[in-house]
Order: sequence, then structure tokens, then C-alpha cells
Amino acid sequence: RVSEAYLEGEETSGKQIKALRKHVARTLSEFEWWTGGEDRRLAGIGGTIRNLATAVQKTLEVPDVDVQGFLLTRDALGDLIDELAARKPADRGKVPGIKPDRGDVILGGALVLDALLDTCGFDALEVTESGLREGIFFERFLADRTEPLLEDVRGDAVRNLARRFHYEPAHQAHVTRLSLELLDGLDAVGAVKADSEARDLLWAAGMLHDTGAAIDYDDHHKHSQYLILSAGLPGWTPRELELIALAARYHRKGDPDASELGTLEEKGDGKLLAVLAGVLRMAEQLERSRDGAVRSVEVEAVNGTVTVRASAVSDDSVPVWSARRNADLLARAIGREVEVHGER
Repeated sequence: RVSEAYLEGEETSGKQIKALRKHVARTLSEFEWWTGGEDRRLAGIGGTIRNLATAVQKTLEVPDVDVQGFLLTRDALGDLIDELAARKPADRGKVPGIKPDRGDVILGGALVLDALLDTCGFDALEVTESGLREGIFFERFLADRTEPLLEDVRGDAVRNLARRFHYEPAHQAHVTRLSLELLDGLDAVGAVKADSEARDLLWAAGMLHDTGAAIDYDDHHKHSQYLILSAGLPGWTPRELELIALAARYHRKGDPDASELGTLEEKGDGKLLAVLAGVLRMAEQLERSRDGAVRSVEVEAVNGTVTVRASAVSDDSVPVWSARRNADLLARAIGREVEVHGER
């Protein structure tokens, strides 16, 4: 509607844009609660916002992930608006990330969103893949619940995806527990820093590392990465999603490379990814027999060497042997020699 009312013609003038912004500001002024602040977050739903976020991701060369959790800043939106306004309506659908069938209305949507951010005092908007359908579902079937409707959105997202593509749930849960024990043990001896972010990412990767076996066991680690990225995880940011997928991808073999994060990469992500993959790989090998023989692990550090002691309830020769053979990634990640011993 705003495109028809304010952006008529093949060329978009500054006067038209100014009039549209004024209209949005006047409309929003009727709602006193539309104000930003330190304790306020603005979420955006709908096809127009998702499409704008996708276009910004293309411009920023963000890896091919969905827009769930993507932070669409006003600065990035402004750059996109400049590019769209410089084109004729028929050519706006050619901008990378913009759907051709939205080309004639996308500028209007972008200007409304930008005016909203400006008027309400927000610097950015959090994008969600959810839309009106999900809202109707929540309103109808969860009407008797008090907010928040879901206590643990991030955890539920991981568990739901694991259930959709389940592969030996007991094995995945056991590997996850061993991974966290190993990470905490490494933290206790000063080999790594196991903060809440690292533990959350490792838990998610552990729960999902074998989901790719639902497609085929051969190269299932690669399939796991694909499924995680394609399905998405509500509540997790694009960067976190990539880290989880990469940790799952390299739980079996190969050398993880944080450059695959592209522009999502933050300082320290290279070591973080190596630690996550190295820990998960060792835990996977300690549960190689898929019989829960290794019940727990303890970590010691003496003279620069880290020793992992695996407590077992039955023959642990195969998992301990396999863990030793696959300890090199973890050793490189923490910069120390790693030894593995079994104890019964």
C-alpha cells in the first residue's frame, strides 16, 4: 500500500521517501509503547523482513544460513535502501537476495522498517523465520500458558531436531555427557576456558552430531552439517548455528576451519571450534562401541601433558585405543600432549 501511495513512477525521489517516512512516523506516534531502550528488543516477522535480511546477508557475505536470529542493523538496512532506490522497480528484484516477485514493493517495505527503527529509537532488529502461522498456532493451542510460552527455546530447538532425525538417541546423549565432562575437566586444569557459550555449543553439537545418519551413514558427519544448517535452530544466532554445524561436521575426521564462518567469525572462534570438535571427537571414540562401556572421564595435567582417564564398567580396550588415535585434534587445539588411559 505504501508503495502505491508514496512510490509511484519509475524513479524514486527524495521527496517521495521523505513523505513516506513522515507518514510512518505520524502513524507510530499514536503508540506510546513504541520506544527503544536498553531492556527492549525488537523482533521482525514476515516475508518482507526476511527478504531484506537475506539481501543484507548476501551483501555482507554471510554464509548460507537462514535469517533466524540475524541482527539487521539500521546502517546495513540504509545501505540496502540506497541500492534499491537507485534502481527502477523492475530491477530491484535483481539485487542478490531479493525475490523477483517482491521487487516492486521491497523498497516501500525497507523504508517503512527504517522509519520505524528511527522513530522508535532502535539501532537494529532481530529477524525470525517464524511468522503469522506460528503465531496463530501459539495463540490457539498454547493460550492457557503464561509467558514465556517456552521455557527453553534453544534447548527445545535442538531436541526437536534430534527427534526428527534421531539416530541412536542413547548414544548421542552419552557422547554429549562425556563431551561436557571432558570440557569441564580441561577447564579445571587450565587447558581451556569452558564458559557458558562453549558448553551450550558443545551440548548442541553433541546432541546433533549423528543426525546425518538419517540420510546415510557414509559421510554422515557431512550430512549432519547440512541438516543442522538447513533446518535451523530457533533461539540460536547464525554464528552459533554455524559453529554447532561445523563441530558436528568435524566430530569424525578432518581439520576444522573457522574461516567457513565467513563474516560471522569472531575473535577466538578458531580455537573455540577446534576445542569443540576435538572434545566431541574424543567423546565419540570413547563411545565407539555404543554400549556405554566408558561411564565417565576425568582429566589431569602434569608437566604440560593432559591425561584423560576413562572409567569403564566393561572392556574398554577398543574405545581407549580409538580415542588415543584421534587425540591429535584436541592436542593441537589446547597446545598440549594428550594421553588417554582406561580404568576399571
